[in-house]
Amino acid sequence: MYEVKVKIGLKKGISDPEGANTLKALQLLGFMTVKEVKTIRTVDLLMDGKNKNDVKNKAEEMCQKLLTNPVIHTYDIEIIEK
Repeated sequence: MYEVKVKIGLKKGISDPEGANTLKALQLLGFMTVKEVKTIRTVDLLMDGKNKNDVKNKAEEMCQKLLTNPVIHTYDIEIIEK
């Protein structure tokens, strides 16, 4: 059994309106030391597989087919053996 963590972010140059709104709200609340906010989405999966490489290949396929948009997203896959 493997725990797979996929962290999905926006590519450089893609606007992040949620991050911009969060930054604005934090500064309105007086947190003036915050200079930038970026949002990241994390998808946690619990998977069976033959080995780490097999699980990583399946997770890559999931990212390419459903979890991310390759035009605007970057992603990082972390695999933890349970």
